[in-house]
Amino acid sequence: MGQRNLRRQQSRLALWVRQIPHEWWPSLLLVSDALLVLCAFASAYYVRYEMQLGRLVDPANRVGMVAYVPFAALLVIVSLLSYRFSGIYPYQAGRSLVEETYTIGTATTLAVVILSGINLIYEPLAYSRLLFLYTAIFITLYLGVSRLTILQMRRYLRGYGIGVRRVLLVGAGDVGRMVMRTMVARPELGYQVAGFLDDNPIRGQTNIGPYRALGPILNFHQVIAQETIDNVIICLPWHSHELIQQVIQTCEQNQIRAQLVPDYFHFTKNQVQVDDLNGIPLLSTRDLSIQGWNYIVKRSADIFLSVIAVLLGWPLMVGIALAIRFDSSGPVIYKQERVGKNGKTFACYKFRSMVVDADARRHEIAQLNESTGPLFKMRNDPRLTRVGRFIRRFSLDEIPQLYNVFRGEMSIVGPRPNLPAEVEEYEEWHKKRLAASPGITGLWQVSGRSDLTFDEMVLLDIYYVENWSLALDLHILLRSIPAVLGARGAY
Repeated sequence: MGQRNLRRQQSRLALWVRQIPHEWWPSLLLVSDALLVLCAFASAYYVRYEMQLGRLVDPANRVGMVAYVPFAALLVIVSLLSYRFSGIYPYQAGRSLVEETYTIGTATTLAVVILSGINLIYEPLAYSRLLFLYTAIFITLYLGVSRLTILQMRRYLRGYGIGVRRVLLVGAGDVGRMVMRTMVARPELGYQVAGFLDDNPIRGQTNIGPYRALGPILNFHQVIAQETIDNVIICLPWHSHELIQQVIQTCEQNQIRAQLVPDYFHFTKNQVQVDDLNGIPLLSTRDLSIQGWNYIVKRSADIFLSVIAVLLGWPLMVGIALAIRFDSSGPVIYKQERVGKNGKTFACYKFRSMVVDADARRHEIAQLNESTGPLFKMRNDPRLTRVGRFIRRFSLDEIPQLYNVFRGEMSIVGPRPNLPAEVEEYEEWHKKRLAASPGITGLWQVSGRSDLTFDEMVLLDIYYVENWSLALDLHILLRSIPAVLGARGAY
């Protein structure tokens, strides 16, 4: 009865949210941020003057809360303006929490620096300088929590169909797959793909990961009549301009929003740079994201993190090694050939989780494969040892790969390392994932691990290669913790 009442209240909340006019949300966010800035300032004042955190303040020199009212009012105005010019408004659902919080932090720092400068000019040292620091910290914390709340609320509401847009893709070539992998990697965007159409006789009849192939574009009228479609995203080359126009006209007649992805994105999204020549857009190509200085930064981070992980985790590694030794006969470390960056093979190291003759016995259970494509995965693999089953569940078998990271053969974060036999079965578009060093963790792991289809895994890996940033690596590392502890999709 309690669960039924809870679900009823949740559905009422969802219905109430649905009734709020869409144009109100930006104003509500603005008001919410203004109130949180004031709350952050009040918290900073309490920490500075009531808790006396930092240098002690003589009660005789203490500045009362009333004296700070002009500062608080100006803080709200300057902060909101700083957020506006920093791109925080309007709110973009596509930004990650790490990216959003970082932008809020930098914009808040700018606002507080401006206010401290004003204070020095007009009232030298009238306010506590520590108060400025505490204010910036609390604002970033409170607004970061608010964005996390918004993110969780959006996920909750999508369970009731609120904020979810049903999408039909027209075209499944390079551009269409780029859109697919973005939607796989960014579920927080709220898109649900009903399927895709393509005139290629192979692509139009072959599902790609979770996306259904709905046949040729000739089926367009039939699909929009049978399916609930909010958006149609057209991913066709420019030479199909007549077909594109027909699709757009049909969408207009059926009151469906049509969106067109420019054909130049076949370079891949991150290789296109848009410059401006007095209002004239100029398109040029650029290198993939993990090259040049970006590669140096990522490699330096890999070396630092691998060394720290070994120094802190050696007792755990010794314990696992002893457990493997006492549990079954054979070496503690298992070495296997894997394919790395640009197709170069290397010896990948793992804690042994299976019996010694596991590779020779694979043909015995080949028909029990639960994965798709060239991968072999099985939930209850009889070749696993008792210790092996445990360390695989929590990805502890992959700890020796830190040695591969230190040698430069792998990265902390990157695409999943595949076997040479698996790579031999790649389709041409799959090979884009080999443009980066494989990783111990990656988008494939935090998005479902072995529960993903092979195509989903490839879509996620290519998205990572095209969109790499330190913020994305940090986001993946933070998501890896609950993914590993929860053991979701681990077998």
